[in-house]
This record gives sequence, structure tokens and C-alpha cells, in this order.
Amino acid sequence: MRSYATMACRLLKGEHILTTECYRSGRRALRAVVISSRSLIACTIVLGLTSVATALANDAGDTPLSVSEKAPPEPAGYRLKHYRAPTPASLTGATTVSSDEAMALWKSRSTLFIDVMPRPVKPDKLPADTIWHPPERRNIPGSVWLPNTGYGVLNPAMKTYFEDNLTRLTRGNQEQPILIYCLENCWMSWNAAKRAIALGYRNVYWYPDGTDDWERIGGMLESAEPVPLDR
Repeated sequence: MRSYATMACRLLKGEHILTTECYRSGRRALRAVVISSRSLIACTIVLGLTSVATALANDAGDTPLSVSEKAPPEPAGYRLKHYRAPTPASLTGATTVSSDEAMALWKSRSTLFIDVMPRPVKPDKLPADTIWHPPERRNIPGSVWLPNTGYGVLNPAMKTYFEDNLTRLTRGNQEQPILIYCLENCWMSWNAAKRAIALGYRNVYWYPDGTDDWERIGGMLESAEPVPLDR
């Protein structure tokens, strides 16, 4: 069984706990925190021996389930909660790929890589003197990051954001191969790939192991910035 790192973040004086993405490498730990002149923050990041633990943005209540659990069957619709959990072995209408297969597609440069790792949104009611630090995302080089498009339900703005960017990136060609990923044991990529299929894209690859296993097999990662919502 893979071991997972755990993170404990305690914010004094009632501040909210935000998402932190901790990477397997002990040489780097990327943190998203809320810093206020009226609050103190105590964060402890405990790195695991062989893998990572990542809290999904805006899903602080989701606890990752054991990766040893049997892959669940495909649901009829989208996954609506507990996004960090074992995923189905397949997705109807998509081609499920391993890390080696994803690497081959990446090297061919014929497939559009879409990262749907969620990103925390700055809370509306933060004190005026609060400094907001979103976490850095490191993804597969050449990818396009469309965060927060893997939730089970999208508001109208996010729905348009996803649809319009797929149209722009594929130049309206629904035969264009698309590979969608996030992290391992993450339903965000499953939901987003299912959504792309529903939009009529006919060559969708779903990469369930995501950046966790990509890095594990020696694949490169680079710092990423999301496509702006108002683009």
C-alpha cells in the first residue's frame, strides 16, 4: 500500500483552513495560507516516505479514502462529493491511459493535455489587511490548466469557461485528441473527461494517475498558471 503524507495546519483566532498541496519531494513544500496582521499561523507539513497527500481546493471536508479499496463502478452521472477517493477503472466514451501511455502521447505532441486540478478561490469576506497566497501548481509541461472544471456541478460561468476554452484550444475540431488529468485518486479528472465527452469530443483520454504518478515515473513537472476566467 502506498503511504501518504499528512498535513496539519492550525490557524489561531478562528481563521479558515485553506488548501495546501504538499509534494512528495522533501526538497519542496508549497503552501497556501491566509496571513493577517491579526492572526498567527502554525503550519506543520509532515512528508511521507514514498508519496504525497494533497487536499483539494474548497473540499476541506473530504478525507482521502484508502487507495487499497476496490475501484468503484462508474456512476450514471457526475461525482458530486468526496472527490479525493478511488476512481473507476474506466470511463465510458474515453480511453483510459497509464502513465507510460500518457508519456507516449505527450512525446508525440499530437494530444492536448488539460489539467483540471482545482485552485482555491479567494474568499470574499477576508479582512482588508489579509494577504492571499494561492498554492503553486506544478503540472505536465505544455498542459493547459483549467482549474475547478472537474466539480460535479458547475455554475454557468465555469461551464462557459470550460466549453469555450475547449473550443478555443481545439479550434472547434472535436476530433482533436484531448488528455485530461489531475492527481491520482481524484474524481475531478473523471468528471471533466466525462463532461468533454458530453460536449461531443470523440478522442478523449482519461489519465487517472495524474501528476502523482507522472512524477513517480520520472516525468518532468513545471510551474503552471491557470487560464484566466475572463479570457
